Amino acid sequence: MTRWSLPALLACALLSGACGDPPNKEMDQAQGAIDAARAAGADRYAAEEYAAAGRALGSAREAVTARDYRLALNNALESREHAQNAAREAADTKARLSSEIERSMADIAALLAQATTRIEAAKKARVAPRVLREPERALAAVEADVQKASAAMKVDDYLAARTALDGVKARIDKVIASLDARAGAQISRRRR
Repeated sequence: MTRWSLPALLACALLSGACGDPPNKEMDQAQGAIDAARAAGADRYAAEEYAAAGRALGSAREAVTARDYRLALNNALESREHAQNAAREAADTKARLSSEIERSMADIAALLAQATTRIEAAKKARVAPRVLREPERALAAVEADVQKASAAMKVDDYLAARTALDGVKARIDKVIASLDARAGAQISRRRR
């Protein structure tokens, strides 16, 4: 019986020793994963998962302070997992937004071409310049927003690009409808 109790005592000593040290390695790995997630843009593109990683690491630190190393280990592992998920989610979100913005910009370019063609046709039809001033100003503002979106895309700021393009298509459609109505009305008056 004494033969078996010695290995059992050694096993208990090893187990208690493993739980007797703070999980510094795991906490460092969690911090590294959080830093990598932030570098991937998770703080903006996967904010919930990124915040969960930070909270879990904070809980791990609190558990270390309370000398509950098992809880600290669990929280550190949870933090690392959240951070890794946040980095993946951020990459996926950025890719999706990039694709959506590129499609929007192509649509906007086509609409701008239509609007420009309508303005040129109105000028050839000798529509009064005062009638064209407002649509030309509106198109200049749209082009400025498109430039902002392009600049944001160059620095991978997809949220700013999406914000810059918000409502742009509707504004161009409004300009086209306005041009059609104003030019048509002026041409009708000339025929009388």
